Order: sequence, then C-alpha cells, then structure tokens
Amino acid sequence: MKVRYSAIASLLLLVFVFSPVSSFAEEGKLELLVPGELSVATEGTYPPFSMSDEKGKLAGLEIAVVEEICKRLGLTYKPVMIKWESILIGLFADKYDMTSAAMDITEERQKSVVFSMGWLESGGALIVRKESPVNTVSDIKGKTLGCLVASTWADIASELGAKEVKLYKAEADGLQDLNNKSIDGVITDAVAGAFAIKEAGLPLRVLDEKVSRIQKGFAFKPGKPNLVKAVNKALTDMVADGTYERIVREIIGIDTWPVNPIDTIFLK
Repeated sequence: MKVRYSAIASLLLLVFVFSPVSSFAEEGKLELLVPGELSVATEGTYPPFSMSDEKGKLAGLEIAVVEEICKRLGLTYKPVMIKWESILIGLFADKYDMTSAAMDITEERQKSVVFSMGWLESGGALIVRKESPVNTVSDIKGKTLGCLVASTWADIASELGAKEVKLYKAEADGLQDLNNKSIDGVITDAVAGAFAIKEAGLPLRVLDEKVSRIQKGFAFKPGKPNLVKAVNKALTDMVADGTYERIVREIIGIDTWPVNPIDTIFLK
C-alpha cells in the first residue's frame, strides 16, 4: 500500500513540475491582469525594436522576443501601443503587465520599477567600411567621423581623438557618406546601426568593441515577482537553445545578448 501511495505522490509531483505555465497563470500565480494573457506596452514605431512590416503587422526585435516568451509560457500575447513618454505612467496604472519598449536599465529607473534581466546589450558602436584598416576604438584617433546631430556620440568621438566630427540630421546620410568614403567612420547605436546596414545592404561593418555600453530590460510594476521570474526563465532558455540568437540575427544580423546580463533587483 505504501508503494502505491508513493507512486501516486510521485505522479502528482511530475504533473506539478511539468504542468504548462498557462495553468498557473489561470490561477493567478503570474500576477497577470487577465489570466492567460500577457499585455505588453510597446511604441510600435522604433525600428528595429518595434515597427510595422510590409503587411502592416507589428514586428521588430522586442516584438519577436516577447512573442517567443509568450509561446514558452503558454500565454496569449497582447501588444499595447503607447507613446514613449506615457509608458511608465500606464504601467503603474495597471494598463498592461509589462513593457517591452527599448528601455535602458539605469540606477535611477531601478528605484521605481523592476526590470527583467538585461535582455539586450547595445550602446555606441563604430561603423566602418568592410575594407577599413580601423579595427579597434583606439584607431579612431586622427580620423573623420560622422555622428547624429544632438546626440552624445559627437562628444564621444571628440574624446576618443577624432580629427573632425561631421554632424548629420539623419543617420542614413552619415552611413551613405561613409560608404562614399567621405568620412572614415560613423558612431551610432549598435543595434540601430547594424539594422540600417542590413536593410540598406551597405558594405559596412560594426566593430565588436563598443565606445559605450547599455543594457535594456523589460519593465514591471513592483509586486509581480513570479511573472518577472517566469520571463527571466524563458529568456535564459531561449539563449541556451539558440532561439534568441536566431531571432536577433534574422532581424539585425548580430547577436545582442549581454556578456554579463544585469540581474533583476526586486524592490521591497
């Protein structure tokens, strides 16, 4: 009889461990606003993170990653389009469960919101022609670089010893000048730059060494530890089985997973 009860207990344990996350979501274990549904705030207008494809469907880096997270958690994905300046306001007003908009993880933001682990690393990157002898950031000295006007990249270029810094109203203009050999390099956001090169099919390359680094995270209102942990687990699994790299390479041509992802800090 003891053996029989032991077998039943083991079976129940297996059912518990391997039950789909959606069943727990329905019980409220994931602190969702609507059981079985993950509502996520996005701008929808910030390529390559969120944008509309040729059919007018919502697409982009953050969209694809969150869709995969929902698939793994057994949840229905509900994107919520909202302007950047209102994203955190809506989060605290319980308009959605989390945000996927490309938000930098900063010490100041960590005082009020809970971030997932860093899911993407970006920052300032140096773009050069494929045949360029420039292979490290230190090679910038004495070169002419292009940067977006009203950005911090121009200051960084000067600090690194650029001979001249040309400012552009549009990033595409700087990349075209680089392609035409009018300048020696362009400093811009690593992800945005890689995406622009891929989309335009330009013979340019992004240096692996960054001039600055920042990680982006999904933001949550405090008080949802189970949901945050579930998202982090899905992200970790995606990296382990190669799904994350496949997704981002298809969209921007490079792997953006952080070398040392920033850990979640739960607020008390």
